[in-house]
Amino acid sequence: MKIFSALPVLLVAGIFLGGQAMAIESPDYTVVYETDDVEYRQYEAYLVAETVVVGDVAYKASGNEGFRRLFRYITGANTANQSIAMTSPVSREVTSEKIAMTSPVARRQVGAGEAVAFMLPTEYTLDTAPQPSDDRVTLREVPARLMAVVRYSGRWTDANYMKRKNILLTALAATDTETLGEAQSALYDAPYIPPFLRRNEVMIEVRDLPTQ
Repeated sequence: MKIFSALPVLLVAGIFLGGQAMAIESPDYTVVYETDDVEYRQYEAYLVAETVVVGDVAYKASGNEGFRRLFRYITGANTANQSIAMTSPVSREVTSEKIAMTSPVARRQVGAGEAVAFMLPTEYTLDTAPQPSDDRVTLREVPARLMAVVRYSGRWTDANYMKRKNILLTALAATDTETLGEAQSALYDAPYIPPFLRRNEVMIEVRDLPTQ
């Protein structure tokens, strides 16, 4: 059994910080089962900042728009309360707070739009996290859950995503594994990382491990 605990990964703040990168936090999970194509992970609960990009927008474009909104939130477009200011390295005199970057950027379909989300650092709860200034950004807790995952490298395109999504769903159907909700993608690396070195994932919640 492999255990993963907030492994440091490099993600760009790059588009907006002139290429400066930082070590960042990821959701904790345990790999509980593996097949040739699919990894089954038990995730712990975590908090996310999320925004929904509405409309028929291309995969890359919707991700970029969602990323911009969330990046503004974690770099100051939020209202920090007293407890956050006291535990932050940001001066207590400021009215907004910068929040550490995390990974991956998660994306899922929501009705007519696409939700793009960042995990918030584990020091925050729904009660202590700074509230977004942009009402298109919301905070929510993602509960502990079992996820089936296909990992791949390459560019962030509709074709690459759909190819791995089909691999994942076909593998789950072959073992009569019940899925819950819709598939989502997770992007771990900066745009300047060569596509063949990028860590991308498509995943979906499942009720139980395969029975076959």
